[in-house]
Amino acid sequence: MSKRPYVLASAATSLDGYLDDTSDERLLLSSPEDFERVGQVRGGVDAILVGANTIRADNPRLLSRSGPNPVKVTITGSGKLDPEAGFFTTGDVEKLVYAPSSVARRLELPATVVDAGEPLDIHRVLADLAERGIQRLMVEGGSAIHTLFFTEGLVDELQLVIAPFFVGEAGAPRFVGPGSFPQGRMLLAETRQLGDVVLLRYLTGQGATDFTRLREAAELAENCPPSTTFRVGSIVTDSRNTVLATGFSGETDPHDHAEEAALAKLGNDPRLAEATIYSSLEPCSSRASRPLSCTRHILDAGIPRVVFAWREPNLFVDAQGTELLRAAGREVVEIPELAYLVRRANSHLPGVSEEPTA
Repeated sequence: MSKRPYVLASAATSLDGYLDDTSDERLLLSSPEDFERVGQVRGGVDAILVGANTIRADNPRLLSRSGPNPVKVTITGSGKLDPEAGFFTTGDVEKLVYAPSSVARRLELPATVVDAGEPLDIHRVLADLAERGIQRLMVEGGSAIHTLFFTEGLVDELQLVIAPFFVGEAGAPRFVGPGSFPQGRMLLAETRQLGDVVLLRYLTGQGATDFTRLREAAELAENCPPSTTFRVGSIVTDSRNTVLATGFSGETDPHDHAEEAALAKLGNDPRLAEATIYSSLEPCSSRASRPLSCTRHILDAGIPRVVFAWREPNLFVDAQGTELLRAAGREVVEIPELAYLVRRANSHLPGVSEEPTA
């Protein structure tokens, strides 16, 4: 299977599931508080994708309100895009246009046009984005794009905002259209009121798996003996999400780190070549107690995928685990929503509390 970015689908709908009404004016579904949230989410992704219909209908600028502006991405079947649209003219960032082979050959736009196959292959699009260094992709629609991503099972996370009114117009665009969707219930990870709208955050597929396993890893830290350093839990799973080993700080020796303890139980297990290691804390990049850091242990084991909740604060060393792992070609996924569990387990350390600092 080709590597692809983590896909976060984002939408705001009415109570009856509409993205807009049939009037010429854009229907405002979000609250000011939600607009602020979306801006922050955009600042945390590498790229935003919208369909060509959305560019034609809404002329979005797709800019962040915090952090750097992400790469802009669109998919078009016809190539009918206005080069003066805000998608192309705002933001000093790369713009990518994916089109079928027959369309890509003739497109002239102020953007990088990419041949996405004939017919257009969304898996090829995501593989190309991954090769370009896009690790987190935010998909903002519209309806046809959301339907495509969901029916192909390519969504890891859905952030759905519900506005407190009905549209009730049969010709209005819905969140998704008819299709063959993957079976199974999503994992509800968060609910939040934002003014008069509510955010529902769901995880599905690999996103749900990662959230569940990482929570279990964080809970393992409660087994750690009293310590003057970090209390961490770790789980190693194979390509089918079967647990291969677990570990926690100080498990057999006061100097044990969680990832080190888990990997010591596996030796040169060939399943590590397709494994994921979950660690409540970012793997250490240097340490005083032993010659090899947990980052080095992970690299030596050949594990391709690392998931953690909390970036190691610079209490003892200048932490660079994430950067070193990514530089070595490893996939690194951070789930900061679970960081509060890690801070709770480490509240004995100076300056650490369950609540994040401003």
